[in-house]
Amino acid sequence: MTAVTNEDEPGTGETVVEQQHAGGRRGAARRGRGPLLVGVAIVLVAAVSAVGALGLGGDGEDSDGAPGRSSKTVQVTRATLVDQTEIDGQLGHGPEVPFPIKAQGTVTWLPERGTVVRRGKPVLRVDDRPVTLLYGSLPMYRELAVAPAAYPATEGADTNGQGTPAAGTGGTTTTPGQGSTGGTGSSTSTGGGGQAGGAEGLPAGAPQTRTTALRGMDVKQFEANLSALGYTGFTVDESYSELTAQAVKKWQKDLGVPQTGRVGTGDVVYGPGPIRIAATNARIGASSAGDPVSYTSTSRMVTVSALASETAWARRGTEVSVELPDGRSVKGKVSSVGKDASAPAAGAGSGQGSDGGTGGSEGRATVSVVITFTDQNSLGRLESGPVTVRYLVKERKGVLTVPVAALVALAEGGHGLELASDGSTADRFIPVTTGLFAGGKVEVTSPDLTEGAKVRIPQ
Repeated sequence: MTAVTNEDEPGTGETVVEQQHAGGRRGAARRGRGPLLVGVAIVLVAAVSAVGALGLGGDGEDSDGAPGRSSKTVQVTRATLVDQTEIDGQLGHGPEVPFPIKAQGTVTWLPERGTVVRRGKPVLRVDDRPVTLLYGSLPMYRELAVAPAAYPATEGADTNGQGTPAAGTGGTTTTPGQGSTGGTGSSTSTGGGGQAGGAEGLPAGAPQTRTTALRGMDVKQFEANLSALGYTGFTVDESYSELTAQAVKKWQKDLGVPQTGRVGTGDVVYGPGPIRIAATNARIGASSAGDPVSYTSTSRMVTVSALASETAWARRGTEVSVELPDGRSVKGKVSSVGKDASAPAAGAGSGQGSDGGTGGSEGRATVSVVITFTDQNSLGRLESGPVTVRYLVKERKGVLTVPVAALVALAEGGHGLELASDGSTADRFIPVTTGLFAGGKVEVTSPDLTEGAKVRIPQ
């Protein structure tokens, strides 16, 4: 028995089994047809599937719908790419500053937290006397008053019977010697040309006084505040004169305190402007010693603790975007950058060292960056809360961009894009040069790439 291929029916692929009988008669018997046909069918289906997967079908339909291939295309667009970095911050009123209260006694009144105090209003009361807020940068380091000037009484000094040098004298100088009467005594020279005469009823050497103006920039600062409060009759200058003292008495009368014309170191306290009471660290009835009251700015701001090694962006005037706790974003500007770096808390760098050890504080110190807002109303009613600050790292304007997902790695190295067919040309790959990556897009350049072209997103 011999197996041969049936050539009478070409293309059937049937296996023919022949039997040779003793009489030389040949008989053809077809066996196993069913199982063989099933095997051939399986091979054919697999081949057709492979052709379809390769997109080689000749039915003329758009290959976009071919199974196993991405049908998604995107356009190349011209846009501005912005690379931003985020950092956490805290919305509030800035750092708390303690008031240098110098009034000594018992605290008898305190303002509520959050109270805004303006010029001429008390920040607290000590022994029922107000400690009044004024504006300025110089502290109240001395008492302000008209100062007395002492002159020794001498024979021949004209006191006009009032115990003071005669009008027109610029002061007296006394030297021992021969008096004008020929006896021993003193010779007096008057700076203003006044006449010498006897000092009746005054013992020799008795002190004679007159007032002189106290001078200094602290005087000018105080007088500027007194004038801003509406008191007049004096000149705002560096001289605390009798005229200033008269205006001070009127002010003291309005405050309900004794009208002395003198301003003690504990009577006023200076601030940068209107302030907001941040905290009261004393109770009514307690001593005023220490820092009983602290304040902040009345304006809301954001404070950021930026790594000292990453503060290149923090320059005064730099614009930033701040995302508020309610999801809104507002514009702000860097107002100040701390000059002193603060070390991290103990153990803050644990496990973060480049050598895989405990890390330490090297490179992890922070600097305080304050961000302010021109439009306080843009912040809404929020007084405090966590925020996200975004600052610009790099920007590329008017460049060709595609989604990062459209990039493909080329066999020869680098990146490329698959240009989709425009009807006149087939799909093809082109190499591209990448630039800035930002916001899920990438800057691309190629002589074969134009705005509006379509590229495929690979699967």
